[in-house]
Amino acid sequence: MSATTPMQLLQGWLERQLDAPARAWLRERLEQLAQARGELALDIAFGLAPRKLGNADLNLDDADLHAAGRVRPGWQPRGWSVAQAARVLMLLHSGGAPERFAARFERLCLTADVAELIALYRGLPLYPEPGRYRARAGEGVRSNMRPVFEAVAHHNPYPCEQFDTGAWNQMVLKALFIGSSLSPIVDLDRRANAALAPMLCDYAHERWAASRKVSPQLWRCVGPFADDAALIDLARVLALGGEDERAAAVLALSACPIGAAHTLLDAVPDLAAAVRRGALRWDTLPVASEPGAKG
Repeated sequence: MSATTPMQLLQGWLERQLDAPARAWLRERLEQLAQARGELALDIAFGLAPRKLGNADLNLDDADLHAAGRVRPGWQPRGWSVAQAARVLMLLHSGGAPERFAARFERLCLTADVAELIALYRGLPLYPEPGRYRARAGEGVRSNMRPVFEAVAHHNPYPCEQFDTGAWNQMVLKALFIGSSLSPIVDLDRRANAALAPMLCDYAHERWAASRKVSPQLWRCVGPFADDAALIDLARVLALGGEDERAAAVLALSACPIGAAHTLLDAVPDLAAAVRRGALRWDTLPVASEPGAKG
């Protein structure tokens, strides 16, 4: 029988990959948690998971990823480790009413080390009544630790489903601030909005004023909402930017509905043609500039 819940998938993936002693240890811990023997059992199992199970990458193929998206639309467990998967599985197995589950999650976050936080945040789309975790997810994307930030922001449907426009925009801006990629943010293009575009242009101005580089990816969320001021910025990038920056400007201009954008594109026909035939895309550009990189 095929798995029908995230818990079933996680346990199946882990048991397929673990050796016999590790499988036995995991099964014993899950039985204890299912019997509701209190919080101590979860705390102990949560802490011991890397030592008992290892930190190898969780081996998932395309069929596994498809199954994940089927049982929980938008769930993308690519890049998870064995220990992370086990910790999320243990928390899910601990069960309880949604309010009790949320309190348990919050308690674990308050005492977690970085590795534990990453696991907890990666599990966000799987928890009951997801709206209960917005504040904690917001704490995650305010982190200056890139792995913690990316546990919420990358390959995770939680932000696009639960963040309001203000929280979403701050997350995108923070990604650029810490040098994180925008491309793995789920529904980045769908959630782009008219309030975000000028924020990003203002950030670009700050970087330029400090003689610092601007990530080419910044312009991705500007193009569809570019006004006259933003077009001036994009024209500057076309005139003064490096190869990747100019490519990003052309991608942004190609998404802009204003007629003046087409005039700017006419000056770079080769790049504009590359966009039209699909040879130039956002996912072919560099991830991001490093924070503080000099230009």
